[in-house]
Amino acid sequence: MSLPRPPAAVVFDMDGLLFDTEALYGAAILTAAAELGCAMSHDVFLQLVGRSREVNHRFLLDHYGADYPLEALVGAWGRHFRALAADGPALKAGAAELLDLLDERRLPRAIATSSSHATVQANLACHGLAPRFHAIVAHGDYAAGKPAPDPFLRAAERLGVAPELCLALEDSHNGVRSAAAAGMMTVMVPDLIASTDEIAALCSRVVTDLHAVRELLVSGPAAG
Repeated sequence: MSLPRPPAAVVFDMDGLLFDTEALYGAAILTAAAELGCAMSHDVFLQLVGRSREVNHRFLLDHYGADYPLEALVGAWGRHFRALAADGPALKAGAAELLDLLDERRLPRAIATSSSHATVQANLACHGLAPRFHAIVAHGDYAAGKPAPDPFLRAAERLGVAPELCLALEDSHNGVRSAAAAGMMTVMVPDLIASTDEIAALCSRVVTDLHAVRELLVSGPAAG
């Protein structure tokens, strides 16, 4: 199964797709919860992946109760994550090679993420990747976060490319829902969460890594 049409632009998720950060976030939140003596589990953390911070904060308060120490947890979570990622997050397998192909084909690309602009710029700076993206859409740039389509629609707008001509790359269920709702061709590269029948039905392909995304583009017709 190939893509329905040659993409004119590519929109990347960041955490778990471009950088190997989701496992670090998971370890950090469990450490933070243990430090504070509050409830948290890996399964609950997985429900936070790929959603906006506002949605996640509401979810945690609904799940654990209004007296849950959310503010303290968020602060400790960030502190432990920064310690774990002090040397910079690792690039996901195939990311560099995929970006090289996009350079060769002169395809514009963007990042659409729930993280902050400061976090995006810090991650990109670790690998010298900032000049290789033509637009960054991060927290604060859209009205509703993933799984709403807003982040991907804003990325398409900033690239000046119709959403249906964009290829979206995502690792999370909520990210796939967001990209598909925006009308983009969507490829899932699972990280911590496997695809399901529902999610696969929203995707043009589900592949193992970004090497496979590159091969998908190489094997199909190039945009002209």
